[in-house]
This record gives sequence, structure tokens and C-alpha cells, in this order.
Amino acid sequence: MSSVYTTPAIHKLDPLLDPRWAGLVDSHPRASVFHSSKWLRALSAVYGYEPFVVTTCPPGARLSNGLVFCRVNSWLTGRRIESLPFSDHCEPLIDRPGEFDQMISHMRSEVDKTKSKYVEIRPVSYQPSDHTQLTRGVKYFLHRLDLRFPAKDLFRKFHKNCVQRKILRAEREKLQYEEGTSEELLQKFYRLLVMTRRRQYLPPQPLYWFRGLIGAFGNDLKIRVASKDGTAVASILTLSHKKTMVYKYGCSNASFSRLGGTAFLFWRTIQEAKDRGLEEFEMGRSDISNLGLIAFKEHWAATRTEISYWSYPPEPAGLSSVLEHKKLARHFVSICPDIALKMVGNLLYKHIG
Repeated sequence: MSSVYTTPAIHKLDPLLDPRWAGLVDSHPRASVFHSSKWLRALSAVYGYEPFVVTTCPPGARLSNGLVFCRVNSWLTGRRIESLPFSDHCEPLIDRPGEFDQMISHMRSEVDKTKSKYVEIRPVSYQPSDHTQLTRGVKYFLHRLDLRFPAKDLFRKFHKNCVQRKILRAEREKLQYEEGTSEELLQKFYRLLVMTRRRQYLPPQPLYWFRGLIGAFGNDLKIRVASKDGTAVASILTLSHKKTMVYKYGCSNASFSRLGGTAFLFWRTIQEAKDRGLEEFEMGRSDISNLGLIAFKEHWAATRTEISYWSYPPEPAGLSSVLEHKKLARHFVSICPDIALKMVGNLLYKHIG
């Protein structure tokens, strides 16, 4: 008797309404904070993105796999499907690579059917096969620090000049440390963020995005601020998920960089994560051309992983146009007051994902 192979049907579910998704995220070893209902809820509430999951599991059955996306409908940048906007990475929660290809093939058809510009995925461990017709796009490095060592051993691994001495300098300077989600701490963080984004020739993310994150994550989010004599000098925002502490945003006042404020905050965060029994400190993605940021993370003895974003169809960007946009951005930011820079961020971020 001959057997006929049948491609499993693809089903969709709403991860904010279907409790099976939270169960899969809790149990799957490759699930990250970006899969969590809290992150998806913030994307939906703040920017109006529509999250959905594709799976080979039918309604009512136990959910054993899934790939989460958001629909982005923008009058400025077009309709597209991303996994996921503003997320450093987003693994497919699967057990077999064939499931991944089935889901991607379905999403390729979805792009054509809905006349979307493209679908993009951001996997860490998986690579789509050739028949999915996805094209490799931008590459990043993802850095993670293994916390399953005694604190003194971790400290010894840190770069002596670039990390250890900065931590000790901050302690000598008696920097003050605050953490929480109060409006006062949010305002301190945001003032430093505006300074930092200006140095990077970029508008800041909207203040309401961070309020949305605080509302969605509750105690799993912390704003951490280092101050000298009452003046905030550095701040980071972290998210907790299962056994991982995630560094998501950081900012500082460059005039006080010699005090070691950022190193001080990282070390406090690492110590807290260890005290809570967490096993990993995720330091986020870095553009492979940003050698300074890569060096900063590797001075903490973090391990790098190369990740690629994949899309169908490909979205080519000419080098000349990219360079021209950078020139325009530098000129605009250099003459733009803070209030105008914030307004630009408020207008743009919903459209860029």
C-alpha cells in the first residue's frame, strides 16, 4: 500500500486571547521575552499592531508549535508582516525544521494574498530552506552573558580597564542607585534617552511607548538610574522573562561618562539577576558595523551569536540612499530642539517597526 504525504494545514490564533500561547511560551526552551503576551500587548496597545500566531495545531488541540507575527498597517511605510516589530529576535517555537518551512510558505502566500510589501522573520537558531524563497537581509550580533558562575568569577572575566576599573570608580564616586517604575524615574530615564539619541543622530522613542511597557510588564520591568549628587548620569531599562534578564534600552549623560555610571548599573543588574536565580543576561543586538558597541558588550565577557533577518520578497536598500538619509538626519538633528525631536519620534516610530 502506498502512502501519500499531506502537508499539514496551517491555523491561526490570537496570542492575546488564546491561553494556549502563554502555555507554549512558558514551556518552550527557546521562548524569549519577545514571545510573551506582555510584549505583544504593549505592541498592540501602543502602536496598534495586530499580533497573530501561525501553527500546524488545530483549534482545541494542545499547542506544540507556533510562529508569532504582527501586522503593521502604515500609510507611510506600507502594509507588512513582521516577526516581530521592535524585537531584537524572535525564534520560531518549533521542534522540527519542517514545521518552520511550512509556516513560512504559508506566510509567503499571505503576503501575496493581502498585497503586503513583505514578511520578515528574525530567528536565532533556524534558517529557512531555499524553497521558502526568503532572502537573507541585515545581520546583527546578539550578545548574552551566562550567569551560572559565582559573582567573583564573573567579575574576573570582565575587561580590567574597560569594565572592572569603571565599576570600582563608580563605587569610589559613591554613585546613588534607584530602581522602579515611578513617573519620576521614567522622566529621569527619558531625559537621558533624548540626550543619547541626539548623539546618535536619531529621534527618541515616544515616551508613551515606555509607559505602555510599564503597564504591560509591571514588576518584570525596571528602570535603573545612577546619579551623582542628585544628577542622573546613566540609566538602563531591563525586562525579566523566565530565567533571563534582558537589557533593552540604555542612555547616559556623556559629560559624566568618566564616572562609570553605565558599568555600575550593569553590575548591579547582574548581581540582582544572580540573586534571583536567573541564568542569563541578554545584552541585545548590535549592528555588525558598530564596532564600539560590540567591543563594549564583549568587554563583559558576553558571547556573541550572529543573527540574520529574512524577508519575502527582499527589500533592497541602495547604499547611496542610505548614506544620503544619514547626512540629512545628522543635519536635522544638529539644528532640532528637543521638543521637535520628540515630536518626530512620536510621529515616526509607529511606522518603522
